[in-house]
Amino acid sequence: MPAHAAPPVWTDAACPVARAADLVGDRWSLLVVRDAMDGARSFTELQRRTGIARNILSDRLRRLCAFGVLAQVDAPSGRRQVYELTVAGKDLFGVVVALRQWGERHAFADGEPRSTLVDGHGEPVPRLIPTDSHGQELTCDDARVVHVRPPA
Repeated sequence: MPAHAAPPVWTDAACPVARAADLVGDRWSLLVVRDAMDGARSFTELQRRTGIARNILSDRLRRLCAFGVLAQVDAPSGRRQVYELTVAGKDLFGVVVALRQWGERHAFADGEPRSTLVDGHGEPVPRLIPTDSHGQELTCDDARVVHVRPPA
């Protein structure tokens, strides 16, 4: 997180999932990140693609920039500013793919039309499968969280 951003009030300060959700976990932020990954760069294009109200989009863009997920840069024309993903924003690609793949399996009826994420060869992106340190498939039944002790 950029040093200039005011630290948020964390839901659960010791949990990386909770911190990530605090930063990008609301629906509009994730859809802005999704569309930025799909090439949307301007406020107008992000608003058109998401259908989000302008005031909410302004707030989410401000937050995503403050937390280092997006950066405002000069457009090639130099007449306006556009948004681009930072390294931290690009690091959300696996999260967006995992959420998309979960949605494909659990949020659509059989045969219901949906968009498809394809690789550079035009082939559907294979299912993301977490693996353990030996390369075996890892499930929530096989993993655990090692909690930290609160400071004394």
